[in-house]
Amino acid sequence: MIIPALDLIEGSVVRLHQGDYGQQRDYGADPLPRLQDYQSQGAQTLHLVDLTGAREPSRRQIPLLKMLLAGVSVPVQVGGGVRTEEDVEALLNAGASRVVVGSTAVKSPTRVEGWFTRFGPEKLVLALDVRIDAQGNKQVAVSGWQETSGITLEQLVERFSPFGLAHVLCTDISRDGTLAGANVALYRNICARYPRVAFQASGGIGGLDDIAALRGSGVKGVIVGRALLEGKFNVKEAIQCWQNG
Repeated sequence: MIIPALDLIEGSVVRLHQGDYGQQRDYGADPLPRLQDYQSQGAQTLHLVDLTGAREPSRRQIPLLKMLLAGVSVPVQVGGGVRTEEDVEALLNAGASRVVVGSTAVKSPTRVEGWFTRFGPEKLVLALDVRIDAQGNKQVAVSGWQETSGITLEQLVERFSPFGLAHVLCTDISRDGTLAGANVALYRNICARYPRVAFQASGGIGGLDDIAALRGSGVKGVIVGRALLEGKFNVKEAIQCWQNG
């Protein structure tokens, strides 16, 4: 499915270029009308990232998130600096259907395994952001992509599989925010290797051709952010492209 995404800083819709807070583009302080528009065009799942909370967990935008989640009737997955069990609980209590967990799953996997046990695998999405090195290794980056963990995507998927891992949002960092197209070969590879995991493709979607290219790759969802904000196409067109070619 097509999953429209908004990134939020201090209540405003923004985009960062490859995770860099210094390269921030502002799209206005109207996240709720945007989400409602995406839903009205047929989006069945939405994606929110609290970039304020990602940078400073003590400033997580819970009141804003509650308002946004109450304003739409489709499931919304929410992420951004999720570091503790209390963070997961707070986002689920705010109305998130799933909580997106990134760096903590890499740095503190035993802690996150406990979250799978407590909340269940359907409530969690692992966000694995990869840099592909010259040897083709899918190195997972952490801390807002500032450092590489030395752990591969495959190692993490295999570690969490015994805990029922069901959802992985995989971003090719080199494509994120570039509108240069998705890394189709990456998704074909991981979807074929781990057919029980529902992978979401993220990064690089710039036009309907990029969505069409992902059909048949095995991904279950396509995250679309900047392209929608910049009017490259709308949600309805993206859904039609995904479903019908």
